[in-house]
Amino acid sequence: MNYFSYARNDPGHGRQGPPEPRPAEPGRWPKLEAALAVVNRDVLATLPGQDALVLMAEPPWQDASPGGIDRGQVYVAMADGRWHGNAVNACDLGEGDPPEPDDAATVLAVVADAAQSTLMELLWKVWPTCWEHGIGLHPGPVGTADDEDPEEADADGPPVWWCRGGRDGEGHDVAPVGELAGALPGKQRRALRRGERRRDGRIMPHGVGKRE
Repeated sequence: MNYFSYARNDPGHGRQGPPEPRPAEPGRWPKLEAALAVVNRDVLATLPGQDALVLMAEPPWQDASPGGIDRGQVYVAMADGRWHGNAVNACDLGEGDPPEPDDAATVLAVVADAAQSTLMELLWKVWPTCWEHGIGLHPGPVGTADDEDPEEADADGPPVWWCRGGRDGEGHDVAPVGELAGALPGKQRRALRRGERRRDGRIMPHGVGKRE
């Protein structure tokens, strides 16, 4: 089931809306936080001027009973708190699922997929894209793009951004999730490095004197 950016119910309708989502408590979801930090490297490298994504927590409708399970959901959201897509934590903790996926590769793939859903829906653009073929990339195991033998995909390895390829059907892995900066064309890579230096204060804007 998909969820689209939270909107408060009109109080004039006399219905009580769902609890208001809030930024996830730091340290509450360490694996999700670590994965989002990796995905945000790709966001900042490929979307100049875009703020980093955040985790938003949607509390359950009812408070958990003492010793009970918090069934609140966590989403990958824009900096202003809007999101689109599925939760990145377990949907049914009552069935014994862990709150977060067990391994780093799985949680990174889940978070990358959620980030892609939020950015594409709310920015109305394809993200990320393959600079060679001009089409959207997808997160998945290494080797997923190999249509001849998809079973060879390395499901145990770190996820990658992969491209279906052009008309020749030659799919290919573009870069590990979090490392899209290294796959950018030279001109974009240089612009990215200049932007990073400018943000760090190592270079000044054009027309401004050098720092002492």
